[in-house]
Amino acid sequence: MEQMSILEARLYLDRARVDLLAAKSNIQQGFHGVAISRAYYAMFYAASALLASKGLSRSKHSGVHSAFGEQFVKAGLIEPEYARMLINAFDSRLDADYEADFTAGREVAETVLDDAKKFVARIERYLQEIGLI
Repeated sequence: MEQMSILEARLYLDRARVDLLAAKSNIQQGFHGVAISRAYYAMFYAASALLASKGLSRSKHSGVHSAFGEQFVKAGLIEPEYARMLINAFDSRLDADYEADFTAGREVAETVLDDAKKFVARIERYLQEIGLI
């Protein structure tokens, strides 16, 4: 694997970890919509780290979701429930960021954050298994 791909994957994973912390902090402060957004982005960056581990990148959210599904879920490297977590978090993020009448509750934010923690942990485990981290 090319050194730049390894570095990029690690940088994306670092961003994912920071966004998990930001989501937790935002929940504690009562900023549930922001927490949902940050939790989703933790997942997005973790998925981007996986793509980078194969020398791949996508510029759009839909491209990352699709490539994650094709390269990792359909290939049997990552379990299908993680693809569902990513899409559910994305949908929640769209609501939180763009729906004027959306009121994010603590329970929804905590659910998305819990999924994000599981997602990032699973990606970290995979990257450890292949010797990237």
